[in-house]
Amino acid sequence: MKREEALELVKKHLKNKNLVKHCLAVETCMKAAARKLGQNIDQWGLAGLVHDLDYELTEKSPERHTTETVKILKELGIDPEVIHAVEAHAGKVPCQNAMDWSIYSIDPLTGLIIAATLMHPDKKLKSIDPEFVKRRYKEKSFAKGARREEIEECKNIPMDLDEFIAICLQAMQGIDQDLGL
Repeated sequence: MKREEALELVKKHLKNKNLVKHCLAVETCMKAAARKLGQNIDQWGLAGLVHDLDYELTEKSPERHTTETVKILKELGIDPEVIHAVEAHAGKVPCQNAMDWSIYSIDPLTGLIIAATLMHPDKKLKSIDPEFVKRRYKEKSFAKGARREEIEECKNIPMDLDEFIAICLQAMQGIDQDLGL
């Protein structure tokens, strides 16, 4: 599946613009992680882009999250590794490889980075640095929904937390206009 087709699929299933932006953020971070690890950038990016395809549909039944996405992706003949990563990000299947661990850890990290950006006086991604994000990370009451224990699983990629934050922040800064930040 070409990226443009995947983006259209996301926009078809997600009407909330912030959810679409979240998918774009996860996509760009997944691509950056793949690049760093010498993995398939397009494959990892696709997993990131479509990971929350059924979010609005399953929002009231979180236990169903990813089930509809999996059906759609299977019908489209998407690589089983991408499908597994989508399921892994929501804890539906165990993480088995670097792509699974990356999406599992990137998903909450993008939320933390956005929250940190919105806390900054000018609310611009390019105005924050990894140290700023790390300070917010250490504040347990800040962005409670950004589950630190999931972010810390980046060690299984393997990547240390500081490098992981830096790679994701830089990737998101690269698409700041798309994210509106």
